[in-house]
Amino acid sequence: MIEQNTTLNFKDAAATPTEALLSKPVALLQLIVFSAIGLVMFFVPFTIGEKSTILFDHGATYLVNQQHTLSVTLLFLLMIFGVSKPFIDGSWRKNITHIIMTVFKIIGLLLAVMYVADVAPAFMMEKDMLPFLFEKLALPVGMIVPLGALILAFLVGFGLLEMVGVLMQPIMKPIWKTPGSSAIDAVASFVGSYSIGLLITNRVYLQKQYSAREAIIIATGFSTVSAAFMVIVAKTLGLMEFWNLFFWSTLVITFIVTAITARIPPISLVDDSVERPALDHKRGTRLAAAFDLGLSTSRRATDLKQILWSNFRDGLTMAAAIVPSIIAVGLTGLILAKYTPVFDALGLLLYPFTWLSGLPEPLVAAKGMSAGLAEMFLPALLLSEADILTRYVAGVISISSVLFFSAMIPCVLATEIPLSVGKMVIIWFERVVLSILLAAAFGHLAMYFNWIG
Repeated sequence: MIEQNTTLNFKDAAATPTEALLSKPVALLQLIVFSAIGLVMFFVPFTIGEKSTILFDHGATYLVNQQHTLSVTLLFLLMIFGVSKPFIDGSWRKNITHIIMTVFKIIGLLLAVMYVADVAPAFMMEKDMLPFLFEKLALPVGMIVPLGALILAFLVGFGLLEMVGVLMQPIMKPIWKTPGSSAIDAVASFVGSYSIGLLITNRVYLQKQYSAREAIIIATGFSTVSAAFMVIVAKTLGLMEFWNLFFWSTLVITFIVTAITARIPPISLVDDSVERPALDHKRGTRLAAAFDLGLSTSRRATDLKQILWSNFRDGLTMAAAIVPSIIAVGLTGLILAKYTPVFDALGLLLYPFTWLSGLPEPLVAAKGMSAGLAEMFLPALLLSEADILTRYVAGVISISSVLFFSAMIPCVLATEIPLSVGKMVIIWFERVVLSILLAAAFGHLAMYFNWIG
């Protein structure tokens, strides 16, 4: 039974007297049908052309691969809008972070032009520089985010999000200090894309259904790379024969790390206040309360076109802000990793923890893992020839660190979530240290029982 005054994370189910409502039968049908569409589109993988992934990812892949010229054209239109918008609305001068990110967006657009025109310096045109950033990150993200935002309307616009929020509250709040609805963010990131997870988080935060601290916990703890990309990491590190062990242990370690970082600075110092009306649970069970709230949300969702357009518009705006930043910030990070000792120095900070964890070559491992701040895939690339324990730990780090400069950090900066670059670097360091200790401990155990080796 639920206590009468339990606080939920969504608007009171009661409508205002002047608010237009659908009838209960129509609202129930809408809740079932549209939620089912969202669940199928987001969470059910389909095999098309020997590739198994969710449907809208197939659509984005089709645009990128079969309609490459069209997708590049659309990407440039997005980038031009993303560069222009800060000057149109004046947000570029809002604070120093906005000024810096506006400069990076301009640089990103110029770099994209140089790449397509094939006039960039030779070192930028190496396959792990601009070609990687443009073809493997910016272009897919530019197509995925708007498409995903459109499909997202079916998950968050007709009551499903509210229902999941009520049902998952007893699990999410005590462990991760986030509302039950954040479970959808985590799953959306894991089966789809961290950019889609962030899109959900930002939208719910702007609706004042998450506090600033909750939004930061979700953005830095649940917005992992997709399960499909985990396969690429595992293949690169030669871990596919232990795939199930790698997959599930990485998932558990990532969420244990999130539970810890939610309780320590800088996240624990962020404002956690949010006004969320209480809902009276006189009907009794949590399931009944979830159904009531979901149905009342569906009754208020009377304008399908407006709901779809609102989500799609948000996706276009986020994609426009992300893609030029991915190219500029990502190239900066990759150049620092490849041509400067910056990440070697950062690796020295991780060395005590790789040594303490008993990795065979702790300094080499520390330097390789530190490069994950530039691009999450770099630890897997740099340590692909290492011993099995180091490779396992590097694979976990690639997923559980969450934050990286080539894409994730620009994505966060494109949202309204109050998180600075400095805080993200600190959170990244905390996550990597905790992941090294946990992954190495489990790796030693797995080797002892011959689960890997």
